[in-house]
Amino acid sequence: MQMSANVVNIFDVADYDAQIARAGEKLRAGGVVVLPTETVYGAAGALDRPEAIARLRELRGGGDARPFTVHLAKPQAAMEFLDDVGDLGRRIMKKLLPGPVGLMFEVSPARQREVASSKKVNVADLYDDNIITLRCPDHIVARDVLEQVRAPVALTLVEPKTTAGVQSFDHLEGKVDLVLDAAQPRYAKPSTILRVGKDKWEIVRTGIYDQRIIERLLRTTVLFVCSGNTCRSPMAEAIARHVIAQHLGVSEEQLESKGVIVMSAGSWAMPGVRATPQAVDAVKTLGADLSKHRSRTLSVELIHQADIIFAMQRSHLQAVTSLVPGAAEKTVSLDPAGDVEDPIGGDASLYNELAVMLKSLIEKRLKETVLA
Repeated sequence: MQMSANVVNIFDVADYDAQIARAGEKLRAGGVVVLPTETVYGAAGALDRPEAIARLRELRGGGDARPFTVHLAKPQAAMEFLDDVGDLGRRIMKKLLPGPVGLMFEVSPARQREVASSKKVNVADLYDDNIITLRCPDHIVARDVLEQVRAPVALTLVEPKTTAGVQSFDHLEGKVDLVLDAAQPRYAKPSTILRVGKDKWEIVRTGIYDQRIIERLLRTTVLFVCSGNTCRSPMAEAIARHVIAQHLGVSEEQLESKGVIVMSAGSWAMPGVRATPQAVDAVKTLGADLSKHRSRTLSVELIHQADIIFAMQRSHLQAVTSLVPGAAEKTVSLDPAGDVEDPIGGDASLYNELAVMLKSLIEKRLKETVLA
């Protein structure tokens, strides 16, 4: 076998789709295919094919009988292997997948047997001491190939030989059936492995992401923007914080520990000004607290920190994108039907009406985003 005939520079070929299909066909037939990921290269095999598992174990070192990490084409497929993972598990998968992480979950023996039976694989090839490790690579080639295979697919590390900046897979001759070469991986470092429980997570192996990066990635920051940050946006902030805390079953003081930050700012706000008394009273009728609010000015830093930005008016959308043009993708009007008008100068009844309207809009928007 000439190894060169089995190495495909996947981004240089005219028949990309055909090569992806070819890789999928080899995996379905029990072959071993080297795939690129954003971290390292891995030799892939289908776990419903004993001959593929044996070859992967040989590549890994023979004596290691532990299960391999199961690689997924899309994050949603993770639940095919798991029990209910709770709010924390769902948030971690939503925020970190696809990406350079492996996630370890404990699975009940009954669920293990159910999954193994439905996937036509051995329990021991998926789970080790009731634990499974799942990964969804952030690499188009790997995910396109994984999409071709219905059975669970495992990868084990293989490293190309690099000479004078040129990588070669000649040392794998006779050990694999196909190599999809996509040049140097984006990170060229191992993935980070997290063990995820019902209410806590821990890093088992530090790779590309360390503790600080994981904590930052797991936060969801919501930013409301109006003009002076004394009426509309702080009312929205207080109401949203109250709504999210109720949904999560925690106090508002515990939101940050649950990975949720809610903020507000004004496009031309003077820093340090209290919310108007009418605004404070209006949100209080809904169970929200605005008494400690102090205004702040919209800034580049706040925009970058936010995961989603809700603007009260079209002019506030423009204020955000004038500071950070790239933020257009995460900035929307709170009210899809039009502007939320400024109540400044109005009486208590106007503020009360605004508070009720804001709560309705916020509940709908949060169900589409943060609470989805």
